[in-house]
Amino acid sequence: MRILITGITGFAGSHLAEYILRNHPEHKVFGTTRYRSQRDNLSEEVLNGVILVDDIDFRDAACVKKLIYDLHPNKIFHLAADSYVPASWRNPGSVINNNIQSQINIFEAVREIPQLAMETVIQIAGSSEEYGFVQEDECPISETNPLRPLSPYAVSKIAQDMLGYQYYESHALSVIRTRAFNHTGPRRGEFFVCSSFAKQIVEMELGLKEPLLKVGNLDAVRDFTDVRDTVRAYWLLSERGTFGDVYNIGSGKGHKIKDILEILLGFSSVGVRYEIDNERMRPSDVPRLICDNRKLTRETFWVPEYNIVQTLLDLLDYWRDKLAT
Repeated sequence: MRILITGITGFAGSHLAEYILRNHPEHKVFGTTRYRSQRDNLSEEVLNGVILVDDIDFRDAACVKKLIYDLHPNKIFHLAADSYVPASWRNPGSVINNNIQSQINIFEAVREIPQLAMETVIQIAGSSEEYGFVQEDECPISETNPLRPLSPYAVSKIAQDMLGYQYYESHALSVIRTRAFNHTGPRRGEFFVCSSFAKQIVEMELGLKEPLLKVGNLDAVRDFTDVRDTVRAYWLLSERGTFGDVYNIGSGKGHKIKDILEILLGFSSVGVRYEIDNERMRPSDVPRLICDNRKLTRETFWVPEYNIVQTLLDLLDYWRDKLAT
């Protein structure tokens, strides 16, 4: 089987590549990069086991058509996207255009090759941000919950989600739609909340930063899943999911951001005080997001293998190794 991972240099993409190489070594894995892609997330295992296809711009339809024609993938995990929510307020047009056009180009390229149109499974990486404003009585959030997006990024993800449904209905493409709740773990980018906390704590341990932690909204409640569990769900859904359908991916447990911070601080001996940084506050924020994952578990038998404490310790140790070198 030939598997294509778009955005393989990213957080989830690199972990998905490792999962496939370790658990399904019989498959040939391809991953796309861009000219500006950093490869820090790619382990030696991935660099040695994956065939990288460089300088792919998914906004370029001709480039994408050539990629799909050359590779003839049996599965596509479409993870490449502008994914940093705060950036979408600064440049909403770019985020929306990039995320939507890239996916259309993939769909059209697959659709134009009859064999692929019938056989290729395409997983679309949506987000719990699509749900946006959620009423207290709507938690845990099921796949049928109303979508009330609160950021341009969320709007782009809803568009990707609905395009997946439309191409399944209109062209019979084998699309699996996923809405992953917050996922974290080793190699998470420093601008995301858990990783931001972990990096700052390690900088204090090393004497690189004064013991003052910059924080945003500590009262928000989020459902954090280990990225290694999230990508395993991607794979299981590509094997067992119902085409055209949508699946939440999350632990089913909510944690206040403040509790996440306290767990991380419990792994460190450094004395820390923290203060609100207005730059880290969103113009509009979702107070509570907790996943109803029953559909995922019922159809794939997926259950999380990592608990939040282990995930956060692994994340902290990742930053300790990275900053020490």
